[in-house]
Amino acid sequence: MPSASNISATRASLWCRHEQIVFSLTLAATTLSAGLALAQAPDQADEIIRGRYQAILGDCSACHTAPGAKPLSGGLPLETPFGQIIPPNITPDKATGIGNWTEADFRSALKTGVGHDGKRLYPAMPYPAYTRMTDRDIGNLWSYLRTVDPVFNPVESNQLPFPFNIRLSMMGWNMLNFTSGEFRPDPSKSAEWNRGAYIVQGPGHCGTCHSPKTALGADETSEALQGGSLQGWYAPNITGNSYIGIGSWSEDEIVRYLKTGTNGHTIASGPMAEAIQASTSLMTDEDVHAIATYLKSTEGGPTQKPQPIPASDARMKLGRRSITTPVPPAMAATARGEPALPGPCRQLDRPAAERGDADAPRVAGQPGGAYAAGENDTRHAFARLEAVG
Repeated sequence: MPSASNISATRASLWCRHEQIVFSLTLAATTLSAGLALAQAPDQADEIIRGRYQAILGDCSACHTAPGAKPLSGGLPLETPFGQIIPPNITPDKATGIGNWTEADFRSALKTGVGHDGKRLYPAMPYPAYTRMTDRDIGNLWSYLRTVDPVFNPVESNQLPFPFNIRLSMMGWNMLNFTSGEFRPDPSKSAEWNRGAYIVQGPGHCGTCHSPKTALGADETSEALQGGSLQGWYAPNITGNSYIGIGSWSEDEIVRYLKTGTNGHTIASGPMAEAIQASTSLMTDEDVHAIATYLKSTEGGPTQKPQPIPASDARMKLGRRSITTPVPPAMAATARGEPALPGPCRQLDRPAAERGDADAPRVAGQPGGAYAAGENDTRHAFARLEAVG
């Protein structure tokens, strides 16, 4: 019969072996887990990089970042015909951002206009365009947004007056104006054309500004990209129409404009200048060329050269009044041939050819990047100048 000491020794030996087995299994599991994590890390990094580029294509910072504020922590108020909406905080802050959202919530917001907890969004967040984005691009964008620094910044987005502040009304709006669905490439077109169409119609949401709106604030799909008014600015026709669009621009001129904000036809201003700075100037050359290829192929507006407007037309009279209004002394001095700008700024008074500025814009007959507030008088004045020119 084994002695008590032998039994104790046997138990100790068995316990040590048990501990060794447990340690070995734990070490193996840890190694396997670490190996899987390392294998997944490059994929996650790629997702985040691609997602950051999606944020550039979508120009997220233009709306969701106020001047001087932390990135994506909430933007300046947007003035709509129905009232004011403030772009929300979309950092991963749990209290005031989208930190409590799931990827499914985010995907639903972009695809259907319904966000976390079934909250219906207003189309000032252009989900009617984002619905065309691929699931992969939306997933990448979500991965990137999860890496942004969380910022505590409460934003009450809905500043609309009654009854527009009732979000449930967007259910009816969607039924009338919204069609969900991912972009479908046109097999008869080139890969470059389809890429440009995808960006313009989807993440780039160009029609949100450049298409006229219905009485309910939806895009006039039959007049896509033919010009629209937004927040006191006029976003001009950017179709391939040679007379009122950008059809007379070469693809290289479109690319130069989207990359630098200027070309031989115009200089970007207002919201378009902001979009170029934060979005199109940061796009790849291939994507900007694709956009140019697509825009050049679009149609919209008259197919024949517009005829001069008669002097008796009310718009001509308004234009004449705009032109004959007394001008400031500096402008009057310029008209007399005197330098109106002090110091180095006088360089801008010289003709473009003398400055060697090949990209200086011509005034008449060309669509601009955006027309400023008071757009109607300005546009009537330009119409009169072009008619008599």
